[in-house]
Amino acid sequence: MLIKIKNYISHPKDIFLALLIKYGAWIPDRLYLQLVYYLKINKRLNLENAQTFNEKLQWLKLYDHRPEYTQMVDKYAVKEYVSNIIGDKYIIPTLGVWNSPEEIDWDSLPNQFVLKTTHGGGNIGVVICTDKKNVDRDKAIAKLRKSLKQDISRYFREWPYKNVPKRIIAEKYMEDKEAKELKDYKFFCFDGEVKALFIATERGTGDVKFDFFDAEFNHLDLVQVHPMSGKVVKKPLCFEEMKIVAGKLSKGIPMVRVDLYEVNGRVYFGEMTFFHHGGLVPFHPEKWDYEFGSWIKLPSVTK
Repeated sequence: MLIKIKNYISHPKDIFLALLIKYGAWIPDRLYLQLVYYLKINKRLNLENAQTFNEKLQWLKLYDHRPEYTQMVDKYAVKEYVSNIIGDKYIIPTLGVWNSPEEIDWDSLPNQFVLKTTHGGGNIGVVICTDKKNVDRDKAIAKLRKSLKQDISRYFREWPYKNVPKRIIAEKYMEDKEAKELKDYKFFCFDGEVKALFIATERGTGDVKFDFFDAEFNHLDLVQVHPMSGKVVKKPLCFEEMKIVAGKLSKGIPMVRVDLYEVNGRVYFGEMTFFHHGGLVPFHPEKWDYEFGSWIKLPSVTK
């Protein structure tokens, strides 16, 4: 608590942001996003002539409301959506589906598995079990229960998550034999065209690194949230197949990030994200915010 207080004193905008998130549910989306954008990016949000990637993501939150987006962010329902486009060979097997942590049939699960809530983004509500004998069930249930109470759609108005049924799924535990981890490749896709990607490494150390690349796997001088690894990151063996898969899944969508895994020489689907970091994290250098933004062609809509 003392650390939080010191942080708020040194970063007063964080106080307003925390209050806005907690008590701002009544504020209309447009005004809410303008306020949050200023507090996070330290610039006024230009919605009338959006140019940057972050600006255009806010525009898409407000005006690109295709109902299928809800299925596409649902970690369970998206599997059928993806299977219909690229086939079920890319789908990580589902071991069970439950409405609450108390319903989980632990005895039916293998020694290794992954539990996750279906309505959250990123690693919210994810429990990784590598040895069922040693799993802390009470801790896992508490984490999942907490996740089920969250509504991330209201924090930064990422509307597709709002109507996702809150469930828990168990998936097969996946690990690449060479990498000794499950490394995902996050592709930035623009109406079926892959333009860039980033790879997160060193997750197990608590000191995560992000390395960004263009569509030809050339390293970019881009930093966002986490520093570069400073190491040579190997190009995945299935890189070209990944780009084809990501392109097919993103066809007809102004911008979506398609996350894929490479496991023992095979490609698997991870998830789809419409609002990378909520469109609320600066790019360093800033030129990349404009470059990524130039790749988004905003659809014509009636406001």
